[in-house]
Amino acid sequence: MKLGAFAVVLVACVAVGQDTRVVKEPVIPTSCVRIEARLATVNNGMGIASADEGRLDTARIQAALDTCGPGKAVELAASDGHDAFLTGPLEMRSGVTLVVDKGVTLFGSRDAQRYEWKGDGVTPGLCGTIAATVPAVFPAPQKPAPLRGGCRPLISIVNAHDVGIMGDGVIDGRGYAKILGKDYSWWEMARKAEPKNERYFTPRMIVASHADGLVLYRITLHNSTNYHVSVNGTNGFTAWGVHLLTPTVRGMDARNTDGIDPGSSTNITIAHSWIDNGDDNIAIKTGVTHMSVLDNHFYSGHGMSIGSETFTGDSYILVDGLTEDHTTSGIRIKSNVTRGGLVHDLVYQNICMRGVKNPIAISPYYTNQTTEGFVDPGYTGTRIPDYKKIVLKNVTSETPGDVLIAGLNDEHRTEIALDRVFIRGIKPEQVHLAFADIMAISHGDNSGAKGTNIDLTHGQSVKVIQGGYQHVPHKSSIMDYGDACAEKFVPMQ
Repeated sequence: MKLGAFAVVLVACVAVGQDTRVVKEPVIPTSCVRIEARLATVNNGMGIASADEGRLDTARIQAALDTCGPGKAVELAASDGHDAFLTGPLEMRSGVTLVVDKGVTLFGSRDAQRYEWKGDGVTPGLCGTIAATVPAVFPAPQKPAPLRGGCRPLISIVNAHDVGIMGDGVIDGRGYAKILGKDYSWWEMARKAEPKNERYFTPRMIVASHADGLVLYRITLHNSTNYHVSVNGTNGFTAWGVHLLTPTVRGMDARNTDGIDPGSSTNITIAHSWIDNGDDNIAIKTGVTHMSVLDNHFYSGHGMSIGSETFTGDSYILVDGLTEDHTTSGIRIKSNVTRGGLVHDLVYQNICMRGVKNPIAISPYYTNQTTEGFVDPGYTGTRIPDYKKIVLKNVTSETPGDVLIAGLNDEHRTEIALDRVFIRGIKPEQVHLAFADIMAISHGDNSGAKGTNIDLTHGQSVKVIQGGYQHVPHKSSIMDYGDACAEKFVPMQ
């Protein structure tokens, strides 16, 4: 696409880049059954007594989920000083909601055997171990074939529609806890596997596949052993008012604990949520289209990410009203030639950051690191990252950090428009540009505000065009640069 054509399509991409549904605040359904707790939390709510590790509630919770009628909820409630449940893997059913009451914690078992996959061709005994003979080399090799087996999720939603996980209580995966029979925790195992990039087996907290109409509402998620929420093959997913904190004890190391990761799905809204975790706060995987990320707060984590897998494409995504407080990256699109594809029609607007190392990182150079390198690592492959029709509007970082805007080469140039993008205190040497067509929007509204304070005068094969102000009707108001982020930075809730 020529740069002139890019200017013409800006208005269109703002109008359509979002969930096509009308999404309203969910409502907790009435209960079909109320299950009362038999266990009590210890250590200020961090766990249960060692003597209770064998007292699982899995069977009675699963039986209730299996028999509850559509449109109703299974309620986990406190009773007579008991406020905890302990479970192995649970499977949700169509139309049924799991409600965890305020003051109640649903803990995941630390017995790896309970999460083991069963069936023909499955290698037993993998869950809770490192498969040292099958390295996850990056870029990933084609052979040998991966072992079949590993860990089931704590909560599965598979081929089930209109499922809910709701309430003001807590689901805690206990990633910090020693696996029964092992001398390491789930998180320690993940870190131990990192130096050689070995494959390891650990449960995810919530995994949904073909789960149209899935809703997470007001629930608090703590200490997942791995990803918190992974959603695939789904049309219609809403996360509203989710509170996600991992690790709950500051200073602990919780590797690969992504927040919410949708992939191969459409019509997604993540709104009014609070995410503080040990990896990407949100990571949009390949095959996502029509997604809205509205009025959220991020804390520790790797930012608002797309990738690293984008080989089936990502498109029509709106991020509006985001605050990022000490994430490693802010706006992050990451891929490389082993896993890339076409990513287009993205709008990021009304975003405030502080303490962010890389406020903007649009990269075809991904090397599996926490933040992006600024040069091509020289990988070979045919899945080429290609980033088109990206708009950044009213984006402010209150502290300086590096900016990377890069395409792979002249055949795969990144197209981006910058409209009131300010990185306070940024220096020219912190701007890294290559193979990019950049529209810098100027304003004729007598406000004195410049379109951007990023130095766009250097870089390999960079084309910059000054575009005039275009009014684009949208529900969100334009933030004034002088006080754009005033009172936006508030404590985690």
